[in-house]
Amino acid sequence: MRIVRAGAFRAVVLACSLPLAGCGLQPMYAGGGDGAVARGLSAIQVATIEGRAGWLVRNALLDKLSFPEGSAPRYRLDVRLDDQLEAFGLLRDDTVGRERRTLRARYQLVDLETDAILLDATAGSDAGIDVISSDYATIAAEQTALENLAKDVASQIVTDVALQLRKGAATSP
Repeated sequence: MRIVRAGAFRAVVLACSLPLAGCGLQPMYAGGGDGAVARGLSAIQVATIEGRAGWLVRNALLDKLSFPEGSAPRYRLDVRLDDQLEAFGLLRDDTVGRERRTLRARYQLVDLETDAILLDATAGSDAGIDVISSDYATIAAEQTALENLAKDVASQIVTDVALQLRKGAATSP
């Protein structure tokens, strides 16, 4: 009886997966390290970004893009950040009980051969922070939030850039 159920289950799974074969979905990194997207991402030079948040975002981008030292870049990624820390959630004694840290990035992917802007977009993320009686703990929470936001914004940027490079690779001959 179990063999019949297992066979029926396999048949149902196979029947349900057949429509997915023709949907046109393709892996982002088709071809692995030799694929168009991976080669494009490794040819991006990240310009210096101002401030501590800029340092964190740039390092997160460099970790994800893996631009090889000494090679000639094909693209340049320019990023401008807006880092805001605002207090809200006032308590009865007029002290702040909660803060919100927002990190927004406007970025442009520039083709260095033609100086054309291939992508002009924004990314952003925010985090809530509890303000407690210990100033040290609050400052540590603010810094941790900034580090996490930098990684999140960098991931959004790399995903958008990879999609743009994939689109460009699909349209080029």
